Amino acid sequence: MTTNLTEPISKKLLFAMLVVTIGAEVLLYLTRYSTLASTLYDAVMVSSLFIGWKLHRRIKCQQGQGYPKGPRQLTLQFTGAFLIFFFGSTLINVYSNITFQDFSEDYDQFVQDYTDNQTYDAGDDGASQTEPISSFFEKVDTIGYDLYTDSLAGLEEVWRLAYIILLLVIFKKMFPRRWESGSRDRFLIAALFITSILFGIDHTLDTEQPWAIRMGAIVTFANMGFLFGIILLWTRNLWITVMVHALYDITATLSWYYIDYAVEYFTLGVLIVHLCLYTLDKMNQKRLMRITQEVQRVEMTQNIE
Repeated sequence: MTTNLTEPISKKLLFAMLVVTIGAEVLLYLTRYSTLASTLYDAVMVSSLFIGWKLHRRIKCQQGQGYPKGPRQLTLQFTGAFLIFFFGSTLINVYSNITFQDFSEDYDQFVQDYTDNQTYDAGDDGASQTEPISSFFEKVDTIGYDLYTDSLAGLEEVWRLAYIILLLVIFKKMFPRRWESGSRDRFLIAALFITSILFGIDHTLDTEQPWAIRMGAIVTFANMGFLFGIILLWTRNLWITVMVHALYDITATLSWYYIDYAVEYFTLGVLIVHLCLYTLDKMNQKRLMRITQEVQRVEMTQNIE
């Protein structure tokens, strides 16, 4: 995998990767002061969709090396990845609630304030009676913007892959002997840890917070980022990781603000689909094995005769 990731990078692609990584972090920091920076950050995230097509080719498996060949295999891989992240993130949240109480209380208060604000807007009888159409579209705009930002959050995985590639290229140049001696997996794990820490730090750039709260956010989101990185390296599919990230954020937003237990309901559906596909896959494997054994038996019988 590391050989494909460190293939020669064109100047245009290198510039695009630097914009998606370092440029995006600078804009994210500036969003605490400027709405223009927030708009530009969203634009960078949207543009990373096109950069991802280039980077995805570097990480995906080649045909014949385990890369999924059909929709069912891809779906099974996605459902497995989503379940891994759901259960892993649940453990991370439990750990953070115990270890970083200041961060947990601050985050819970943020969610409660946002929920109260949404409830208040929805219950504004005067607005609903005088301007029902306007009130309706205000609600649509609010929900739509939440889903839009959650979808863009999934494209942060393009940021991660770009960073991993850049770090591996740096490691390759700085430690050529160790690289050639076969220590490449160590460099890949190091890149994964570094990007996970950066992922945690980036979740504190857009707002000023006390150090206790910031430290809890960094550790919590760094662990989440590590899970996404593991999924990326396991699936070797950038878009599956993007979908897991985006859909988890979308269902979490729906769960916090609009539909109780949306994450759990969605995960239950994913689990059912995963079990069904896994069962079908095992049945097909057994059927193919029986057919193969039958063919071999017939061939042996013919040879004896």
